[in-house]
Amino acid sequence: MNKTIVVVCGPTASGKTALAIAVASYYKTVVLSADSRQFYSEMSIGTAKPTTAELAQVPHYFIGHRSIQQPYDVGQFESEALSLLADLFTKHDVVVLCGGTGLYVKAILEGLDTFPAIEEAVKQQVVADFENKGLAFLQAELQLKDAVYFESVDRANPHRLIRALAVIRQSGKPFSSFLSQEKKNRDFKVIKIGIEMERTVLYERINKRVLQMMQDGLLEEVKSLVNYQHLNTLQTVGYTELFGYLQGETSLEEAIQKIQQHTRNYAKRQLTWFKRDATIHWRKPMELQQIGAFIDHQLNELHNPKVRDL
Repeated sequence: MNKTIVVVCGPTASGKTALAIAVASYYKTVVLSADSRQFYSEMSIGTAKPTTAELAQVPHYFIGHRSIQQPYDVGQFESEALSLLADLFTKHDVVVLCGGTGLYVKAILEGLDTFPAIEEAVKQQVVADFENKGLAFLQAELQLKDAVYFESVDRANPHRLIRALAVIRQSGKPFSSFLSQEKKNRDFKVIKIGIEMERTVLYERINKRVLQMMQDGLLEEVKSLVNYQHLNTLQTVGYTELFGYLQGETSLEEAIQKIQQHTRNYAKRQLTWFKRDATIHWRKPMELQQIGAFIDHQLNELHNPKVRDL
């Protein structure tokens, strides 16, 4: 039987974890996380990691397996994930890939694009611009020089902006122009399920989840990470806003509202990324029977292709 990855993707707070677990349970397999924020052991509440009970239902990989003090990028993830898949496919015909970080999903399914070598002086100048002129300066430059990537990137993440602008300044070409190169051949089939819902419903789910995170102890989690707030890993939604509160820049209420707003903005960018992929089958999260029937049908088609008359 050919080996298959079932991708469960979509915006934050849409229910990816629950659906991925349901699919993995049905096929008696495992879940690989492609959520770049859930890799780190010190970041749990703010990244909406699966709960202990959820993790116990099916085996999970790439959840809390790194420290925030250990540099980790998409290239390392691609290499480690493909090596792990080679082993997992000796035991399972189907593996579930769950995540909302489009670039990390793409790395496994299609491989990384080839980017130009960046001179250290170029990168350091972008870093200096960030430190001296702020995040808004980087955002404005990226919007001017690459409006396509600007629409999908996590604009609150300076690491992503610095990387893109370094490539742009080095090459003189839009960062997005390097994202459409030839796909690498993989020795597995792919079925993609995207979770969608009314935008107002999604935004309400996001707002409520942020409040639940605060009740679950997000502020205490952020306080425990104050000494590491300079790390790129922590320059992300849910953490930067509360660091600002702890530094007296905003009230707690304002910080919470900013987390909600920035998370909604992030969800919109995730949808922009995934909606470009015409091979994704979009369903509502509660349509489990329809999703299961679609996956079964696709698996049958992939592994028992019909013979067409010439």
